[in-house]
This record gives sequence, structure tokens and C-alpha cells, in this order.
Amino acid sequence: MSGSGSDFSSYGGEEYKTFRQISRDRVLNEMLQSAKVKDSKATWKVLIMDKFTVKVMSYSCKMSDITDEGISLVEDLYKRRQPLPSMDAIYFLQPLKENVIMFLSDMSGRVPLYRKAYVFFSSPIPKELVAYIKNDTSVLPRIGALSEMNLEYFAIDSQAFVTDHEMALEELFGENAENSRKYNECLSTMACRIATVFASLREFPYVRYRAAKTLDASVTTTQRDLVPTKLAAAVWNCLSKYRTTIPDFPQKETCELLIVDRSIDQIAPVIHEWTYDAMCHDLLNMDGNKYIYEAPSKSGSGSEKKEALLEDHDPVWLELRHAHIADASERLHEKMTSFASKNKAAQMHSMSRDGSDISTKDLQKIVQALPQYSEQVEKLSLHVEIAGKINKLIREIGLRDIGQLEQDVVFGDAGAKEVISFLRTKQDLSPENKLRLLMIYAVVYPEKFEGDKGEKLMQLAKLSPEDMKTVSNLKYLGGLDRQKESRGSFSLKFDTHKKKNAARKERNDEEETWALSRFYPMIEELIGKLSKGELPQDGYPCMNEPSPTVHGSSQSASVRTTQGQPAHSMRSRRTPTWAKSRNSDDGYSSDSVLRHASSDFKRMGQRIFIFMIGGATRSEKLKMLTAQDVSVDRLHI
Repeated sequence: MSGSGSDFSSYGGEEYKTFRQISRDRVLNEMLQSAKVKDSKATWKVLIMDKFTVKVMSYSCKMSDITDEGISLVEDLYKRRQPLPSMDAIYFLQPLKENVIMFLSDMSGRVPLYRKAYVFFSSPIPKELVAYIKNDTSVLPRIGALSEMNLEYFAIDSQAFVTDHEMALEELFGENAENSRKYNECLSTMACRIATVFASLREFPYVRYRAAKTLDASVTTTQRDLVPTKLAAAVWNCLSKYRTTIPDFPQKETCELLIVDRSIDQIAPVIHEWTYDAMCHDLLNMDGNKYIYEAPSKSGSGSEKKEALLEDHDPVWLELRHAHIADASERLHEKMTSFASKNKAAQMHSMSRDGSDISTKDLQKIVQALPQYSEQVEKLSLHVEIAGKINKLIREIGLRDIGQLEQDVVFGDAGAKEVISFLRTKQDLSPENKLRLLMIYAVVYPEKFEGDKGEKLMQLAKLSPEDMKTVSNLKYLGGLDRQKESRGSFSLKFDTHKKKNAARKERNDEEETWALSRFYPMIEELIGKLSKGELPQDGYPCMNEPSPTVHGSSQSASVRTTQGQPAHSMRSRRTPTWAKSRNSDDGYSSDSVLRHASSDFKRMGQRIFIFMIGGATRSEKLKMLTAQDVSVDRLHI
């Protein structure tokens, strides 16, 4: 489906841009460049931010981008600063009273810190704060701009953002969440930040959400049940205001936003994922996306610590991150072999081994001796080391056995007998892996945790009191209080092959290439139904209710099916096109991956936005990106 139509193009352009591209363009064009005045004598400017906007800026731009726009100094609003009365200042701040007070303190009085101030707020500023600024008559002549940027999200990569609410699950679903001040504050702030995403993209969505689940009309709906409903209402309220306050903001719906929470799938965040990306973050001691490793020193003596960012600018990472760890390892070996086969010295070395297979380590050493491929080799060598380290840890921990049992429990092939036997025989199992296993078991078999049965099982696993509380807290997400469907009824159906408990259904129509790849997150099914207009309105209603079509489906579903291409099967391609191998002549395919990744965005059609309260996992992100009934080019966490 094409993204070239003006009704569905992002930010007024002819093609979709990535989150980071849009964030960067807005910071540079709307903020930094707009503060340039032709007749101004001040060439260089000071950029002043609070702690939050510093993070927004760091996810959007590089320091070189900022300095190219004439910023000579970046300052913290709350630190003591040297007066620079001959220079202009750009303020990028959250619209908080304490920030406004600090700004007025800088610019008021006979001798302000800066010549002129250009003030940009990250989200809509309350009227009372605007009045507060206007009341300071000494500051008004010194303000060159006072604008709302509506840029208050973190673009963590090209296809995802976060709202920076690490404690959202506790504040919205925790034991003391009911009627708490933090509950309302969290929802309000989260809604505002989600809305700024659509303000930046110039998109106006149909806002759908998971409705409160009440199995019994006599059961009171709790605040936890209403979290998606309340967030959707708050987002819709913000977006409605944008239609009248932001120039060029769409007046009719251009995309879809689905708001869900972690209650739709409590297993996905806990079960071990087997993609290269997930394995890196799960098993390696990474600081965010930063991986620290030891490499041979350039001087030739000893080794030195290096840092690598596993992000979109790394073509090898971009190609392999969504691949199964076994597939990633195979591809890396193939790349090394391809390099070596094109070098005579490498071929001679291989022949001298009497025709035996050359190891990956030997290939790595050979390829490192090829100066013409230094940059490619550095990237490949890094990922060969990472993949090797991960595979070693998988063997040492016995992760394959753990992963097999986890998936057997999820699919109903294992129960109490297998879990208890595993815990008894695997005494060296880490507390974390025992906790993950029991959390999965508790979600699939909640009846096994009624009374003191669950406590005995957790004692068998030797869980700490804190970990035991973690398992019991699943009840706040509906994990341990699920009503049995057969309660109060008697069935005469005897089916020895029927699985008693299963959190997932087998997919017999799919060919599994790699072991431990059976599991799939529930969000995949939701996207499939949403993209085909089959998501039930009673379970997932819409804030701005679309008018029904003659076929009974929603207008939001029909708007996509008129884009000119037929819908594809949800399972027709499990791997995104930009994650597939694209081999080049030199065996280093990843440069072309970067080129294709960029061109794939240009072919995007109607967009679906997913916001997962409590955070989305990497497996959920992958499933969103591989949905085929509609081009899903954004995951929102």
C-alpha cells in the first residue's frame, strides 16, 4: 500500500519518515532554525533545557546536529550559569511552574543572563503559566518566541517510542493504585505525551482501546480495569484540542491507534525470547543499547575496552536483530566464509588444513588481516563475538531445557508434574529463571495457586519473599483470579487428546524453521483482526466511533482496503523485508539492508499505532512489524 497520498503522508510530506527523522527535523527546523534572525548580530546561541527535555533531545539529535545550527553551549536550567548578555538563548522546557520561574529569573531585571530568549515548551502550556509570564513586563520585550513544540516522547529507534513511565505498572495496577494521586497523574502525563507523537506526525487517529472486562454484571469494575479506557479518553481529549490549535493538523482520521495494557498477555514479558536482539538484552550486561567488550589494542599489546551501540546505524545489527539466534549465528559464519573465500591468503590457509572445515575463530583472524574490509570486518567481528558469547551462555545455563519447558507449559504440553520434576532436578537453576517459569505456570494454571498450593510450589523453588510476592501480584493484572469456564457445570465430553490448560493454540499451518519458535504474543492476533476490521467493537470500542459501512465493518477498516492492494495473510511472512538477508558480491550484505530499510518506509500505507501500557516486549514489536494485512510501521510503547 502506498504512502504517497497526501491524506496519509506523515508530517505533510510525500512519504513516511521514521520517528527519529521526524523528531530531528522538528528540533532543527521548528526550534533551532526558527530562532535565527537575519539582522541579529548574535551568530551563536545557548541552548538551555531541563532534565526531561535533555533526554528528548538526546533521542532526537546528535551533538553535531545541534552545533551545525549555531548552538555553541548547552546548559542545564537548574545549574548556575555564566551571564552571556551578548548572546541569544533558546529554552526547551517542560511547561512546569518551577521551569517558568527559573526562566523568568534568567531574563528579568536590569541585566538578564542573555540578550534575547526563544522559548519552546515540550507540551501545551497552561493558561495560568502564560499569564504568569505576561505579568513580568521586564521580560516580555526580551522574548523572541514563545511556542509549544508538542514534542514530549523518546524516539528509541526508527519505529518505536516510549513515554518514560518506568513505574506505570505499579502506579496504575499496583496494590495501592486505587484512587491514588499517582494513578491520575500517570494517566494524564502519558496521554499528553502520546498526543505529542501525533502532533509531530500530523496524524489524527481513530482511538480504540481494550474495554473493561466484567465476567459478571454484579462485579464492580475496578480502576485497574478502566486504565485503557481512561487513557484513551485522555488521549482523545488532547487530540481534539490539537485540531483547533495546531496549523495543518488533520481534520479527519488518517490512521488507527489501539491502546492495550499488559493484561492482554502476561506471558510475553516473562518467557525467554530467542531472537538475536532479545538474547543480547536478556543475557548480556548491556547498558541500554550499549555493549562493552574487549578488543585487541591498536598498539598491538594487550587489549582495551570498547563500546558499541547496537542501533539502527549498525547494518549488521539491523539485518540480524530479529533473526533467531541460531539463524543469526549461521549468517555470521556465512559472511565470514564469504570474505575468506575471496582472499587468496585465506584460501591457502584453508587448504593447509587438509580440507577440514575452518572454524569461525580462524575465519575471524583471517578476515581481520584484510585491510580493504576494515570497517566491515570490525562490525562482523563484533557480532561474531556477541553471538559466540550468547551461544556459550545458552549452553552453560541450560537455557534450551528451560525454554522448552516454558513453551510446553504455554501450549498445554506440560503441567504440575513436569514443573515440579524440573525444579527438583535443576537445583542450580538461577532464581530469575525459576521465577520466570513459575510466573508462566501461574498464568496458565491459576487454579494451582489457590489457597496455599502456590506457596508450597514457590517454597519448593526456594523463591525469596520478594519473588513470591511478584508471582502473587499477577492477580492485579487478572493472572491469578481467572474464573474457570467449567465452574458450576458438568461435562460429558471425554477427549483424551484435549489439553486441559493452554495459553496458546498450535499453529499447524506454519512451518517452524528453528526450535523454540512456537510461542507468539497475543498482540499478533489483535493486529490481524484490527487490520481486517474484525476486532470486536464490544471488546475494543472506539472513542471517535467511525460510521459503519454497508458491509457492517468500520470506516477505519474500510479506509485501508481502498488503498489499491489486496490484504495478505497475517502469517504469509513472519520476517520483515528489511530483516531478510540481502547478499552483496563481497558477502557483506548489510549495507544493502540499510538502503532497503529506508526504501521500505516509502512503500508504507495506512498506519496502525499500538500503545502498550506497561511496555511492549521485543517479540511483540517483531510481530507488529511483520503484520501483512496492513503495513505496520510504528510500534509505540
